[in-house]
Amino acid sequence: MKFKAFLTENGVSLLEKRFLPALDKMGKICHLFLNRDRVFFLHNLLNGDGVQSIAQFSKEALFDDYRISSQYDDCIAFTVDISLLQRALRSSVSICTEFGNGPTANRLQIKLAKKLTKNSTQRLPFLTFETKGYKSAVIQDVPISSPLSRNQVLELQTALDMAQDLPQTLVQVPDLNQLQNFVDRMRHVGDLLNISISKYGDLHIQISTTLITLGAEFQKLLVIGEQADAPSEDRNLSAQTRAARAVLRGDAQSVQVSVKHFGKSLQCHLAKPDCAFYGIALQGACLTLVFQFFIPGTHRLDKSISMHCRLPVLDQGSS
Repeated sequence: MKFKAFLTENGVSLLEKRFLPALDKMGKICHLFLNRDRVFFLHNLLNGDGVQSIAQFSKEALFDDYRISSQYDDCIAFTVDISLLQRALRSSVSICTEFGNGPTANRLQIKLAKKLTKNSTQRLPFLTFETKGYKSAVIQDVPISSPLSRNQVLELQTALDMAQDLPQTLVQVPDLNQLQNFVDRMRHVGDLLNISISKYGDLHIQISTTLITLGAEFQKLLVIGEQADAPSEDRNLSAQTRAARAVLRGDAQSVQVSVKHFGKSLQCHLAKPDCAFYGIALQGACLTLVFQFFIPGTHRLDKSISMHCRLPVLDQGSS
């Protein structure tokens, strides 16, 4: 089982300044899953207790001279502490920049290694960052779990395949910061959030207690996938009534999620996506937040990078 590659300048920038800070907010430990073509950072795919997040990159988006081999169809997976990974990368980049002419001038290599530690009699696995200068080399070792077995890799791949299914209707969120501010206010009201999404491009968010109801509605949002025209007779009705009628018609779905989970998913804005979409999976299985990234300087989708979150549903509401 072998893996080594050189981080490109673009790969360093993507990980250090955008994705690792976002992923660190999702949870301390994640699976790093590597295959011949892609690199995945996966949170909570093998349990349904928290927010699932899937960030994936083509190997060319992060690396050059990418080499991987294993007995499991050249797939390798292990768990790693995101904060330790982030610290090692930042330190390695700092050393590269200080002693070279740029963050990749000295070539920052990342590879799997097994090493003896001070208090161990057997070699332990590490993800190693190595910076080779003119006269010396600086090595940063990040401890990782033992690589997953064939059956565990298969289980992770199956969970990943299932998590790739996107809702049939997605609505574009106009402003993640505005939504974040709204959720921050909601934290003081209650713990459960009711979300409804319609084919008309409406996103309705509400939190209710015995004493107060607080809500927000975003209308006529951009819709990807299945869409429909809003009935004219609903125009003068309240947001809550319109959302309920859309669910009854089969033009909307409604679910209930944790305010904490919803707020955590919004932390992915640290990855600096160009746009974000919400959708509800078939049968109200989960609430999905999809981020899109454009090729720099264009409005064309960058297919080498993707990220989405799946929030567990507490009450399936209506579909």
